[in-house]
Amino acid sequence: MVCGNLLVMISIIYFKQLQTPTNYLVLSLAVADLLVGTLVFPSSMVFSFSSCMSYKNVFCKVRNSLDMILCTSSLMNLCCISIDRYHAVCVPLTYRTKINHHVVVVMILVSWTVAVIVGLAFSLSEQGTCVENCISAFVIANAVGTVVSFYLPVIIMLCIYLKIFLVAQKQVRSIHNMSKCGAAVSKMERKATKTLAIVMGVFLFCWLPFFFCITFVSSIISVPMSVLETLNWLVLMNSLLNPFIYAFFYSWFRSAFRMIISGKIFQGDFTNSKL
Repeated sequence: MVCGNLLVMISIIYFKQLQTPTNYLVLSLAVADLLVGTLVFPSSMVFSFSSCMSYKNVFCKVRNSLDMILCTSSLMNLCCISIDRYHAVCVPLTYRTKINHHVVVVMILVSWTVAVIVGLAFSLSEQGTCVENCISAFVIANAVGTVVSFYLPVIIMLCIYLKIFLVAQKQVRSIHNMSKCGAAVSKMERKATKTLAIVMGVFLFCWLPFFFCITFVSSIISVPMSVLETLNWLVLMNSLLNPFIYAFFYSWFRSAFRMIISGKIFQGDFTNSKL
């Protein structure tokens, strides 16, 4: 989890070819995933295997606050990525002017600011002690907050990607009317969109069962804590998968990963290498 996201971060920071507005958003997502691996994942293991801990309620609230911050950050970054892909595919003529490096920096700052505010608000609003295995009682009980903070952004992103898919289908049908250069750029943008849509799909696969369970199922039947804990681990595993998606679909990232792992980047200046 940590190594994979570190590879993504080093690749984007080191290789100039990867320093695009889209990849800066991917970098921000990788930072959130890395922090999950270094902060939330170890603390979750401690709570899972330790039944006796001093100040457990305090650590539980800190852990839940970090979890909420990083969850919200991932969701906000995915929202920003969907907006970036919408402009790249649906309005390509104005993409370079509307989504530039300065705009992306603002998007990232807003994403993390909102994430910190939401995480601290959830933590400060919790009443009483955390329930077994540090599954936040506040999150489980607050269905309205879950709908607003999770389901609404997800629905918006799904609508954006549906629009992108429809536009991409039209582009495929009219591809023969484009110049070779225009067709290549259009194909590259669609491939990037497909890859990032898969990232979002994996995110939903990992996150949706947990949120569906705490929002709807728990209001009908009593969900065993072991089930909630298993679904929570599935949520955390999402941070492990994204680097593998990039490596599988992006030849650029595969080349960058190979150069980093082999130590080639320490043998000279390869920042301008063509990946």
